[in-house]
Amino acid sequence: MKTQAFLFAALCSGTLLLSSCDTKTTTETTATTETGAAGDMATMDHSTMGSGAATAGDSPLKASMDEMMGKMDAMKMKGNTDHDFAHMMLEHHKGAVVMADIQLRDGKDATMRQMAEKIKADQQKEIGELEAAATRLDNAPTNYQPQDQNDPFTAQMKTSMTTMMTDMPKTVANPDMNFNMMMTVHHQSAMDMAKAEVAHGKDTKLKGMAQKMIDTQQKEIDAFKTWHANNADKM
Repeated sequence: MKTQAFLFAALCSGTLLLSSCDTKTTTETTATTETGAAGDMATMDHSTMGSGAATAGDSPLKASMDEMMGKMDAMKMKGNTDHDFAHMMLEHHKGAVVMADIQLRDGKDATMRQMAEKIKADQQKEIGELEAAATRLDNAPTNYQPQDQNDPFTAQMKTSMTTMMTDMPKTVANPDMNFNMMMTVHHQSAMDMAKAEVAHGKDTKLKGMAQKMIDTQQKEIDAFKTWHANNADKM
């Protein structure tokens, strides 16, 4: 009887020991996994956070706008209003062309596709003109302070970018509606930049281009808003 009791106790002790080992192993494995994950996060390149590459759930249009804003934000300003406007607007226009291409690839609505075609053609033409102006103005003298947030031109250009990021619409399932909403915000930002050039630029030819952008893109914004009102079901 004593022998049976001893064997029973030994079995129980062994079972408890195995259970304890399993629990310890599981705990250690979990801790190692969590530590490894934290380590991976610590070594990740966070420079793409907020860009299209890091936000796979965003629409291609949103990713293209993020990429465009990243390039504009990283641009080093020379300190000449005309030179810096030309270079900033170049990237802005290139972003619009990418957005138009995405709409022509994914969009179905005839009106939005026609607007995409027109925007692409217009802005490709202006890209050539802006590139020529940027080259011509490479040696232009400094006439404003890019690092001074109170400088009128600096403040106005910064506001155009901040407003674009703040007003960025939430994407929906319909690609035509996404193009409509995002291009409206994109156009408004371009107009704000162009107004800064008109107000503070010195180059007559470039100021004329900026005013033309304002006039053209305001008409397109009006057309976008009219379409949006008539296609609320696509939200």
